[in-house]
Amino acid sequence: MAADKDNDANICLIEDFRPRLRKLIEVEFVLDHLNFLDNDNKDLIRTKARKESNLKAVDLLIDTIIRIRPLPNGWFREFVDALSAGGCKHAATYVEDSPPCPALEAENDNCVRLIELLSPSLLEMKTTDVCWDCFSKDILTAEDREIILAECQNRGNMGGARELLRRIVRFPPGWFSIFLKALQNTEHKNLFKELTGESPGDNLIDLYSGTEEPMENGTPENSLDLSTSGCIAAAAESPPKDVIVLRDYQMDVARPALEGKNIIICLPTGSGKTRVAVYITKEHLDSRRKEGRPGKVVVLVNKVPLVEQHYSTEFWKFLKNKYKVERVSGDSQLKISFTDIVQKNDIVICTAQILENYLERAHSGDDDGIKLSDLSLIVIDECHHTQKGGVYNHIMIRYLKQKHKNAKLKKEQKDTVDIPQILGLTASPGVGGAKKIEKAEEHILRICANLDAYKIMTGNLGENKKEPHKKIATAEERKEDPFGDVIKGIMNAIHVHAELNPTCDLGTQNYEQWVVQKEQNAAKEENQKVRVCAEHLRQYNEALYLGKTIRMWDAFSFLDKYFDEELKKKVAPEDEEAIIKTDTERFLFTLFKGNSKVKLQELAKLPQYENNSLAKLRTKILHEFTSREKARGIIFTKTRRSAIALAQWVQENSKFEEVGVKACHVIGGGGQSVVKPMTAARGRGRAEDSSYTLVAGEGSGVAERESVNEYREKMMSKAIDKVKKLDQDEYEKRIKEFQIQAIMEERVRTTKKKQKGMKKESPSKVKFSCRSCNKPVCSGEDVEIIENMHRVNVTPQFKELFIQRENTSLVKRLLDYETNGFIACKDCGQRWGSMMLYRGIECPCLHVKNFLVTYDEKKKNINKWSELGIQLPAFDYAEHARSVAESSEDEQSM
Repeated sequence: MAADKDNDANICLIEDFRPRLRKLIEVEFVLDHLNFLDNDNKDLIRTKARKESNLKAVDLLIDTIIRIRPLPNGWFREFVDALSAGGCKHAATYVEDSPPCPALEAENDNCVRLIELLSPSLLEMKTTDVCWDCFSKDILTAEDREIILAECQNRGNMGGARELLRRIVRFPPGWFSIFLKALQNTEHKNLFKELTGESPGDNLIDLYSGTEEPMENGTPENSLDLSTSGCIAAAAESPPKDVIVLRDYQMDVARPALEGKNIIICLPTGSGKTRVAVYITKEHLDSRRKEGRPGKVVVLVNKVPLVEQHYSTEFWKFLKNKYKVERVSGDSQLKISFTDIVQKNDIVICTAQILENYLERAHSGDDDGIKLSDLSLIVIDECHHTQKGGVYNHIMIRYLKQKHKNAKLKKEQKDTVDIPQILGLTASPGVGGAKKIEKAEEHILRICANLDAYKIMTGNLGENKKEPHKKIATAEERKEDPFGDVIKGIMNAIHVHAELNPTCDLGTQNYEQWVVQKEQNAAKEENQKVRVCAEHLRQYNEALYLGKTIRMWDAFSFLDKYFDEELKKKVAPEDEEAIIKTDTERFLFTLFKGNSKVKLQELAKLPQYENNSLAKLRTKILHEFTSREKARGIIFTKTRRSAIALAQWVQENSKFEEVGVKACHVIGGGGQSVVKPMTAARGRGRAEDSSYTLVAGEGSGVAERESVNEYREKMMSKAIDKVKKLDQDEYEKRIKEFQIQAIMEERVRTTKKKQKGMKKESPSKVKFSCRSCNKPVCSGEDVEIIENMHRVNVTPQFKELFIQRENTSLVKRLLDYETNGFIACKDCGQRWGSMMLYRGIECPCLHVKNFLVTYDEKKKNINKWSELGIQLPAFDYAEHARSVAESSEDEQSM
C-alpha cells in the first residue's frame, strides 16, 4: 500500500510539472536509458517524435508511464536517472521536486525567451566553434555535440545553430552566462552585445546572481509596439536593488493607507499606481513585523498576464530581498496548493477568482480554504470592476458582511473577527453609463462603498503630468469598393436562398445582431437552411468590417480560412463514414469557392481600392519616425485579428523598413469601462512631446464617440471632485447606505439562487440534440460533472455518435486534465466539444452552446451550463476507471 501511495504521489508530481517537462525533455536520448518501458512503447514514442514533434512525443511518454499498471519497483528512480543520463538534468530537478526558486525560474524563462526572440541574429554564429566551446563548459552533452556537428554538415551552419540553440536552453539555470562566455571566447562581439547591451570586456552580467546595477530600459507596451530598436524587453537585465522612491504626488495619495486606512488610489495610466502599492505593501509588512504581528498581503488582478507583470516588474523586483513573494494564476500549476502558498509567503499575486474559490471553500467548511482573517492587506488592481456580479464584488461582499457583523459583535461586547486593510487601484473608475453628474457621483460612491474606502485619492501630478498632443485624422470614405460590393452580392444571394429580408445595412453592428437572432430562432425551429445561412452571413459581415479597418487581403484570408475549416469538418477521418452535406451547404460552398473567391482574391491585390484609414496611419507613422531622433509608438485597435493583421502590414511595408520601424503585436483583454480605452491609449504617451492620434473613417462615428468619451471623462473628474469635497460624516453615511443595500441585494440573489436550486428537475427531463443536423444525442442523465466545471458524457452509446479530431490550436494543461482535440457529430461535422484526458481517462467534454436543448418540450438556445436549471451528478472517477480497466482486460483476452 505504501508503494502505491508513493507511486501516486510521483505520478501527480510528473503531471503537475508536465508543462515544464514538455520543453525540457529530449525523448530520443531519454528512451535509451528507460528499461521499464517495453520496446513497442518506445517505438511508438520515437515515431511520434519523428512524424509529429518532440513535444507530442513527451506527452506520449508521460501518458505511457501513467497508464502502466502495476508500475515496477524502482521505476521512478530509473526515470530520474534516465533524464540526467539523457542530457535533461533540468527536467530531472523538477521530477525530483527540487525546481529552482520562483525568482530563478523567472530569470531563466526570460533568458530562454531572449534566445527565441534574437534567434535570427544568433543563427549567423560560427556554429562549430561555439558548439565545441559550449561542450567544453558542460552545457552540451557529447550526443548534443555530435548531432549539432552532423546538422552543420548536412544542413549548413544555420541548421546547426538552430539545433544548438534548441538544446542549450534545456540545461539548468546558469547556461546563459556560460553561453555568453562562449560567444566572447569565439569572437562574436556583435552577438554578445545584442544579448547583453554591453561590449565584451565590460563586466559580464551573471543573470542568476541579481547583484548588478540595473540599466534603464523600456518594455513593450500592450497592443502593437513600433520601435526602432526592436520589440523585446531587456530580459538580460538583473533585478534592481529594493529601493522604492516615491514622487511627492505618489506619497500624498499613499499617506492614508500608510495609516492603515482603506483607500482607492486613482491616478492616470503611467503615473505609478502599482509602484505606490508596492511601497504601501512594504510599509505595511514592516510595521506589522515591528509590532510582532503576522502580515499577509494578497494582490488581486483580473487578467492572467497581469499576474506575471506585477510579480516580475514590481512586487518581486523590489521586495524579494526582504519578503517571500509568489504568484499564482489559472495558468499555474501552483494553483492546486494555493492555501500552502499563502501560508508560506508574505505576498501572493493572483487572479481574483482563485482567492474567491478558496474563500468559498472555507465558507463551506473545507479545511483547505482561506479566510479573510488570514490576510492583513488586499490590493485590488483595476478596482472599478467591483460591481454587481463581478468576482471582485463577491470578495468584497464577504468583507462587508464581516465588517457589519463585527459592529454587531462589538455592541454585544464579543470578540470580533479580523478583516484585512483594502487598497484599490484604478486609472479610470468611469461613470457607469451616467448622463448626469448626480448619477456619475453615485457611481463613484458605490465603488467607494464596495471597497469600504475611507477616501478616494487623486494626485496633483504637476510637472510630472505629460499630456500628449491630440489629433484626429479623418480618412475619406472610399469612392469605390468593388471588394465590398462582391461580398454584399454574395450576402444578397444568400438572403434570396434563405428567404431573409434584413432590416439594416450590411457590414454594421445592427446587422450582426439581426443575423445572430435569426440563427438562434432557426436553431429552435430546427430550420437548418436558415440556421446555416445565418452562420455564413455572420462571417461575411465580419469580412466587410475587416475590409473597412484593415487590408482587403486580410478580409479575404479570413473568409478563405473559414471555408477551409468548414470543409474540413465535412471530411470524415479514416475508417469513418462520409459526413453528409446538405443542399444548402453545397450552395454556400459553391457560392464562395467558385467565381466569387477568384474575384475577391484579385481585387484584394489592387492597392487603389484599399481603405484610406491605412493610408492615414502610414503617413502618421512615417512622419513620427522620420521627424524624431528616437521614436516608438503603439497602435490600439479593436480586435485581436486586426492587431495581428496590422503587425503584418507594418512588417511587409518597405517604407517602414527603410526608416527602421519594426513591429510586434500584443493581444489581450479589451477596454474595461466606457472611458478606459481612450485614457489607456493616451496614458501610454509618456515621452516629452508625444502625440495621440485618432484615425477615423469619414462617417464612421468614431470621432463623435471620442467627443462623447471626452465629455464622460470630464464628468468623471467632476464627480470624483464632488465626492472628495463631501463632508466626511455625510460621505460615511452615504457609503454605509450603499453597503447595506449591496448586502441586501446579495441576500436576495442568494435566496433566489437557492429557490431555483430547489426547483431543479431530474436530468432525465433534459434532452440534447445536434445544433446542426438535429440528431438526438443524449439526455441529461448521461452527463456528469468534473470539478464543478466540465460536463462530460462517458457512456458507450455516446461514443458511437461522434468523431474525434486533433485541434492543433488548443493545447491546454490545467491540474489533472488536458484538452488537445475536439469531438464532432459523425453525421454533419458540427463540433460538440473537446476530448479531455482526466487522470489518464478520456472524457468527451460537452460545450452546451453547440447543442439544441429541449426542456419541458420547449427548445432552447443555451450558451452556458449555468443557465440550465438541472443538477448534474459528479463524475465518479473510481467507478469509471474500474469500468475502463475491465473493458481493456476483455479486449486483451479476445
